Amino acid sequence: MTIVWLRRDLRLFDNAALYYALQQNTNVQPIFIFDKTILDKLTNKDDARITFIHNALQALQQQLISNGSSLRVFYDTPHNVFAQLATEQVTAVYTNHDYEPYAHERDGAIATLLAQHHIKFNTYKDHVIFEKNEVTKDDGTAYTVFTPYANKWKKTITDYYLKAYPTEKYFGNFIQQQPIALLSLANIGFDKSTITLPSVSWNESLIRNYSAQRDFPAIAGTSKLSVHLRFGTVSIRQLARLATPLSVTWLNELIWRDFYAMILYHFPHSATKAVKPAYDRILWRNNEAEFAAWCSGNTGYPIVDAGMRELNATGFMHNRVRMITASFLTKHLLIDWRWGERYFAEKLLDFDLSSNVGGWQWAAGSGCDAAPYFRVFSPDAQTKKFDAKLTYIKKWIPEVEQVFKYPKPIVDHKFARERVLATYKIALTQVE
Repeated sequence: MTIVWLRRDLRLFDNAALYYALQQNTNVQPIFIFDKTILDKLTNKDDARITFIHNALQALQQQLISNGSSLRVFYDTPHNVFAQLATEQVTAVYTNHDYEPYAHERDGAIATLLAQHHIKFNTYKDHVIFEKNEVTKDDGTAYTVFTPYANKWKKTITDYYLKAYPTEKYFGNFIQQQPIALLSLANIGFDKSTITLPSVSWNESLIRNYSAQRDFPAIAGTSKLSVHLRFGTVSIRQLARLATPLSVTWLNELIWRDFYAMILYHFPHSATKAVKPAYDRILWRNNEAEFAAWCSGNTGYPIVDAGMRELNATGFMHNRVRMITASFLTKHLLIDWRWGERYFAEKLLDFDLSSNVGGWQWAAGSGCDAAPYFRVFSPDAQTKKFDAKLTYIKKWIPEVEQVFKYPKPIVDHKFARERVLATYKIALTQVE
């Protein structure tokens, strides 16, 4: 029996590891592990991401049943699962790369365990177009600025990298068996979320108009496919092929994903520390009451509060507003970017460590290709530019014009700007 370990690639089509497993083997058994190491840290038992994954597994199961096979789902640590599977005459395990620090450690341990049983562990690139050292400077070192990286990415790309893996040609190589009942959400200690989950859908008009519409949160100008990219219910190659003739801007967003995944691979410390070490010397205020006001959307700055309330209610926040809220937390309130990164990690449906860390370090000025530290977004200026009629704001803050219901600004913008510039300057001019 050959195992295909599905993780952030919850689809049967255009899946690299699945393709190589099916092409080279018969009796291929797909599995998914609800990893206790990860799930035990989730305090919200109706986490919408778990519902999303469960829905995706149910869809996979129906496809496998139609091919005379079945998915096997486990709720345990990967080590325990593979210790069990190693006793079941498994000959090889196939899976796709995951670049996060925990995943790197986990996969190394699994490879060692399997090797002890003479079982080969095969891994493949799948959730990015280019990874690790595939797009580097001419001297072989990693890019730390997006634009030259993107230019090199576009010079390197060919049809070869965008071609789909024709997995469907080998569906006859799935192990033939009766359907195995999937674990329910209750079996793993979770409830079904009431949050509306975005479907896998798009249209060419939206993509063509993306550049003109993407910065206006009141307009449905984004595809909301990020959660599907996160969990692999859509193929990155499929979307890159779609974007190439329609929108350079939309394609660039996909390239940003590759860029941040590459950065996390080359700079794994960036998950918890500033890419630019000097920024770890910043004396953050970390006022817990102000952080709570930010989290709940009660800072007195409507564009910030609308974004946080949208996030709390839906698990989604418009990208322009993500930049505004992140800038406000780090610059106006002088709260450590890691606090905001962790909060987004808890709430975002599309949470992806590399992109989330990359975005937060961009806002704080501490990361690769970051906004310069002296760039402090004015919430009022951002509102006038991107939500002039307050359409987005009023949707999430209906009481915004009621003086006695909506809070006064938590901090004065001019004062906050002067304070953060002085604080950053002190940290960045210290002698090593």
